[in-house]
Amino acid sequence: MTQTPPISYRVQPSDPSAHVYSVELRLEPATPKGQLFWLPAWIPGSYLIREFAKNIVRIEASTEAGPIAVEKVDKDRFRTAPAEGPLTLRYEVYAWDLSVRTAHLDQTHGFYNATSLCLAAEGYESGAHRVTICAPEDPQCANWQVATTLPRLDGDQLGFGVFEASNYDELIDHPVEMGTFTHFTFEAAGVSHEVAITGRHSCDAERLSRDLKVICESHINMFGSPPPMDRYLFMVMAVGSGYGGLEHRSSTALICDRDDLPQRGVSEVTSGYRQFLGLCSHEYFHLWNVKRIKPAAFTPFRLNEESYTELLWAFEGITSYYDDLGLIRSGLIDAKSYLELVGRTASRVYAGSGRTKQSLAASSFDAWTKFYRQDENAPNAIVSYYAKGALAALAIDLYIVRVTDGAKSLDDVMRLLWTRHGQTGVGVPERGIEGLVNEVTGEDCTDFVTPFLYETEDAPIEDLLADVGVRVVFRPAESDGDRGGTAGKWAEADVARAGDLGVKTKSLGAGVKLTHVLDGGAARAAGLSAGDVVVAMDGLRVTGGQLTARARSMGPGTSVEMHAFRRDELMTFTVQLQSPPHDRVYLRLDDSADADCLKRRESWLSTRED
Repeated sequence: MTQTPPISYRVQPSDPSAHVYSVELRLEPATPKGQLFWLPAWIPGSYLIREFAKNIVRIEASTEAGPIAVEKVDKDRFRTAPAEGPLTLRYEVYAWDLSVRTAHLDQTHGFYNATSLCLAAEGYESGAHRVTICAPEDPQCANWQVATTLPRLDGDQLGFGVFEASNYDELIDHPVEMGTFTHFTFEAAGVSHEVAITGRHSCDAERLSRDLKVICESHINMFGSPPPMDRYLFMVMAVGSGYGGLEHRSSTALICDRDDLPQRGVSEVTSGYRQFLGLCSHEYFHLWNVKRIKPAAFTPFRLNEESYTELLWAFEGITSYYDDLGLIRSGLIDAKSYLELVGRTASRVYAGSGRTKQSLAASSFDAWTKFYRQDENAPNAIVSYYAKGALAALAIDLYIVRVTDGAKSLDDVMRLLWTRHGQTGVGVPERGIEGLVNEVTGEDCTDFVTPFLYETEDAPIEDLLADVGVRVVFRPAESDGDRGGTAGKWAEADVARAGDLGVKTKSLGAGVKLTHVLDGGAARAAGLSAGDVVVAMDGLRVTGGQLTARARSMGPGTSVEMHAFRRDELMTFTVQLQSPPHDRVYLRLDDSADADCLKRRESWLSTRED
């Protein structure tokens, strides 16, 4: 073992039933003028100030001479009194957030990001940080193991032991999972990849390994081998209902429905499994795009305050485009399945009028205050830089294919980003993507991209997809759960007879809560508001999905009386139903496409290696 660095931690899941980690931080030597410690306010990849220090429930400081004072300076900083010799902080952290962003601990498993547990010592952030991860003493946790890509100094693989990061930035980029997880490995491009699944499941590990291998190699082949890490870890929390992921430099933390994992004895790619593979593809693509190719605003990260950039549409949107594209390029889904996913993404964008009010650049810039803090008016006010960003990436890709007659694609832009920014560590300037598109095509793309990146126009996907023999079709939603992507079941006569309220709802024990009232809709015109609980329509009680279904059974122009509680007051509204908007999108292959269209389609859907 190498010489102990000036700063070291001892992390122990000390009380799983109370969800408490105990952390001991040792600093040698102490600062005679007093030492400042701080905890990040946000975690890279999730653009919201989360104030992790709020979960520190007890903290004390001491030296070899005895206890010393420690005071809280602000919401996430602490200062110790002047002292001599080694300084030790001992503190407890409450961890009861089952997500990929923070920390969680109970008798079944432990998970943490160091942004939630490991205070940084001001002035020492650039030096090595050593962490001893200790086993819990609770007998219910006797068989626990550890999964992390944090470099190990001692201990068996998957065992508790000593780990070391070269600096604080690296320390917080290696989440830790501990428990009785399922663990298996596979190789992609000659590099070891591991999967650790926590939670009850019946996953077909052999199939998942095989499918992840081809996805990983598809992305590696596009950027060029070898991949930018020595090993990689998929950390999966399988739960009853959940979805999400967070990228790291050599791992990802994922949460999914246990039924979305590939089940033993099932050979088809189910909708849930396709979603899970897309999530894995998304986070793996982030190895290059976000973790190493970064906006200039993120180099370096400022972890105690917001870091504003207009480029999240590129870093999350382009990644969202390539995640599903990676599935068809890997041969795991066919063209019909892929076009369904694109249709669902487009439906997410078109289903809200916020796209007519907020640009992609503004959506990126305001992520801190709007996208991650959505309220009842969100569909009317904002657009997702994930979903519309993916459509923007699709448009730019097809534009490049068109301009170069299939000789180039967005792949070539991504490789330029990798060589000039990812491999060098130089941040991407705010309008740097457009310059690289110009370089790849030999054309000025400003007039093409400005309307859908910096203004509020829709990306011109209909025209561009026609170039590759794909037709875009719009239809109304047929139910509350209709996500688009498919042709639907309604005939034209059904559409003509359907009425629409223009709301999103949530079922309650008695009545239906309006979670969102959409601009331009019948409910908004009648004066209904988000939060109202509808209890009757035309004198008949409504529950569950009945509200939308009844409206659909009545024709546009029909006047209905609705009773709803606003807070504790019963109110009456007269609503004139409208025709449902055609905001669900599906894509279909054009059987009449000529040979040139088919050639461009092949260029679009195939990985073009450098």
